[in-house]
Amino acid sequence: MKIVHVCLCGCVTDGWSYQDNLLPKYQKRNGNDVTVIASKWIWNSEGNMELCDRERYVNEDGVKMIRLDSLFHAGVEAKLKIYPGLIRAIEKENPDILFVHDLSFLQVNTICNYLRRHKNVTAYCDNHGDFSNSARNWFSKNLLHRGIWKIGAQRIKKYVRKFYGVLPARVDFLKDMYGVPEEKCELLVMAADDDLVEYAKREEVLEKTKNRYRIDEKDFVVVTGGKIDLFKQQTLLLMEAAGEMADINIKLFVFGSVVEELKTKLYRLCGERVKYIGWLNNKEAYELFAAADLAVFPGRHSVFWEQVVGQGIPIVVKRWEGTEHVDLGGNALFLEEDSAEEIRNKLSAAYQGLDHMKTAAKRNSHLFLYSDVAKKSIR
Repeated sequence: MKIVHVCLCGCVTDGWSYQDNLLPKYQKRNGNDVTVIASKWIWNSEGNMELCDRERYVNEDGVKMIRLDSLFHAGVEAKLKIYPGLIRAIEKENPDILFVHDLSFLQVNTICNYLRRHKNVTAYCDNHGDFSNSARNWFSKNLLHRGIWKIGAQRIKKYVRKFYGVLPARVDFLKDMYGVPEEKCELLVMAADDDLVEYAKREEVLEKTKNRYRIDEKDFVVVTGGKIDLFKQQTLLLMEAAGEMADINIKLFVFGSVVEELKTKLYRLCGERVKYIGWLNNKEAYELFAAADLAVFPGRHSVFWEQVVGQGIPIVVKRWEGTEHVDLGGNALFLEEDSAEEIRNKLSAAYQGLDHMKTAAKRNSHLFLYSDVAKKSIR
């Protein structure tokens, strides 16, 4: 099958482990001809956006990449996301399946017109928004989501076989905000890269990782990662909690980019039990998680949640409505509030019940691998 992904609502950065990287990779691995149409915006290693200078190329997974110029690059207008070359790129690729990632751009109507003229094309849409990361002010909620983006969803729904939410909360968002019928909505989880899961748990790789970070067998190894900014300061609470746990031989490793305003406070919380190791690339993140006893994510949802579940590692995460899907029956503990005390209590509970959590974490981890998810996405 010829599958074309339209990913124009965010940054698609080569070599990262987001859904718009790995879903095309494993659809390609399953024997399909896959193209991704994306914007030129990418993330750099400092966590800032920059423009990619390439337009057409084949990435390291054998997926064709087409990067389009947008009409606006800055200001409120950039939210409108207009790409003059979109319809020409789709027509040239001539897909059997069109997979539209997110609906928050004006040219959903352009895609509707294409699907109306090409009734043989099967279409899927997904949604990456919920009330924790979208519709957080009056303008966004009422003018964009309940207004412009809902109109697009209503127009395209008759051409779409299935609308996927990548979290249960995002399935609900499709129904509640966009009015998509329940029978057309389904959960399609984000997941882990099979190749890197297998690589990172090899005995020789694990030994090398433990040597690099000076991890001993007696250590209770806890890992957290992701961008640390003014909206994700809970990582600092985790660092505070771990630093106070003198009764447990805990080692907390923190990786990711940090905004300038928080660097002084973060460095002050580092010490014998708490290590900040800077930014890691995709491969290095898998290696470090594979060496962990526990992964902790005390802030908003990130792609690392599902990655760690796919690696079979126990987790402690902040409870957000519609994110309990990462609980496989004992592998997860949930934080109810933002406090160092509660985080400390959960770390102690995880330490005491670690054997049970590790068993549960490995039981159904295959459900969070992209080899499985890629098959489900176009079944």
